[in-house]
Amino acid sequence: MNKLLETYYNKFNEDKRLLRRHGLVEYYTTIKYLDEVLNGYKNPKVLDVGAGTGVYSKYLSDQDYDVTAVELVKHNLRVLNNKIPGIKSYLGNALDLSFLKNNKYDVILLFGPIYHLFGNDKSLALKEALKYLNTNGTLMIIYCLNDYAILKHGFIDGNIIREKDNLNDCYLIKDKEDNLYSFDTLESIDKLNKECHLKRIKIISQEGMSEYIRPILNKMSEEEFKMYMDFHLKRCENYEYLGLSRHVLDIVKTTRN
Repeated sequence: MNKLLETYYNKFNEDKRLLRRHGLVEYYTTIKYLDEVLNGYKNPKVLDVGAGTGVYSKYLSDQDYDVTAVELVKHNLRVLNNKIPGIKSYLGNALDLSFLKNNKYDVILLFGPIYHLFGNDKSLALKEALKYLNTNGTLMIIYCLNDYAILKHGFIDGNIIREKDNLNDCYLIKDKEDNLYSFDTLESIDKLNKECHLKRIKIISQEGMSEYIRPILNKMSEEEFKMYMDFHLKRCENYEYLGLSRHVLDIVKTTRN
């Protein structure tokens, strides 16, 4: 899996994706809730696990937060370090954060790792992060959703017949470790939280319907896009708005201290 991720992220431009309209919906939504969580702490220490090229680490650093970044892909880490000179950063895996030693953090971001992990590794990564979370700390976790992949990649993009052997009878994508992504449902996320003794504070649809209407978003005037963002931010916590999003952001605390 590490080699697969290296190959993919050596070519993929995450920064450019988040500058497009559909990416901006995701970015602005994430920043809104990141700020909301951080405002609940005085001088919080933040750990960004799976930091990618440092999109959110840079935002945090620019706000003068104490941030530490961990990234699996060497290319991404080089970009991150060039983007944020002097940042505390490590080449590392979400399944083993022992190099952090006795450090503890108020907020831990798992924005990248979970949807690249399969089976029991998801709960192992959550439990590993919890070892480094302060009492009353907060985990912020991003998941990729199954039904978005079925509707967008399968039906809208015309791949459903070719991919049918990778689906079960309920149109759930089968876990295969040679896949780049793993996919969850709201139910499977709830199950993970129960297994890892996590209590939800909020769960948010990061993009809502924006991934389905990319061409429309790109044609919007600035005023129209501003109204769309306002609409989205007023809906993104609604349960009926969650399940068809590409990603959800789960904000949780541990029930064990």
